[in-house]
Amino acid sequence: MHKYQDLIKIFDSCFFEKYNTRLVKGLDEPVYYPQDENRPHNELYFAHGFFSSALHESAHWLIAGEKRRKLIDFGYWYAPDGRTDEQQKLFQSVEVKPQAMEWILSVAARYRFRISLDNLNGSISDTDDFKKAVCQQVIAYCEKGISERAESFRLALCRFYGTPFQLNIKDFDIESL
Repeated sequence: MHKYQDLIKIFDSCFFEKYNTRLVKGLDEPVYYPQDENRPHNELYFAHGFFSSALHESAHWLIAGEKRRKLIDFGYWYAPDGRTDEQQKLFQSVEVKPQAMEWILSVAARYRFRISLDNLNGSISDTDDFKKAVCQQVIAYCEKGISERAESFRLALCRFYGTPFQLNIKDFDIESL
């Protein structure tokens, strides 16, 4: 059984002391707030207590550089469900790396990864091309390595869920998406 509370504990154990960042169960939309005069630490909110949302938002934080982690929602725009073709293409172009990282974290947590186009009420886009792009990014991460923060979290997930520590391309099959 996968519980979001476990992810919060694992994330906090990896990042609260060093990066002053907490993973927080949110309500509707996920959002990231950097520390400010009213907020004593950075807060990464995921939606509705969903395990997959917690993994996905963690992935965004893990790939965000230091400058982006000082901006609300990492400085990205977000157009809600119902995007046009053009908006959806832009959305997918910025979602390749986070979804690839989420897939890596999902394997570490022994959790089924599902690709997300996040546009149920909008125009239909090319799912196959997006899946291929995400898969290619996972391969690149496997070959070139992932950031220190991402590897720290991935290994903590591996320890907790009893999965192999080695990041292996064979664990990622595009047919499973």
